[in-house]
Amino acid sequence: MAGQLTSVPALFMEIHVRELNDRDLGDVIALIRDFADFEGLGDFFNVTDDRLHNAMFGPNSFVEGLGAFEGASMAGYALFFPCFASFRGQSGYFLEDLFVKQEFRKSGVGKLLLSEIVKRAKARGFERIDFQVLEWNLNAIRFYETLGAVKDADERHFKFTDEAFRGLYG
Repeated sequence: MAGQLTSVPALFMEIHVRELNDRDLGDVIALIRDFADFEGLGDFFNVTDDRLHNAMFGPNSFVEGLGAFEGASMAGYALFFPCFASFRGQSGYFLEDLFVKQEFRKSGVGKLLLSEIVKRAKARGFERIDFQVLEWNLNAIRFYETLGAVKDADERHFKFTDEAFRGLYG
């Protein structure tokens, strides 16, 4: 699915969405930093070109990415990877990041990126998109709910990182 996927007017601008390539990594990393700062998590930002390149394009790559562009300028991006819901027996994508620059918000860019992810999911026989939103990000919550997403009130996100991760390794 290389190359341009979709090009449509998003309000008063021409936005095209395409698969990210390794030449986009600098722009993606800059937007990941913006996203981390926006969420108040800038202290946790430490992604490097090498780490992102390996995750997306290395021999064991597993992350897929799309960029939304106005001309050559990246307006937003999405990073996602396959997942599986065992109880339901459903394959899908886990949407790690969906971020749109402030000046492009509420213009259709986020919906355009999400629509392209769903098209990819359907092409692979996937049935769902899973993601997380910070509780305070009411604009994002409203955006997703407007598109039909439902909040799973029963689950809580946990993670093993740093010492806990190393401690489990043995």
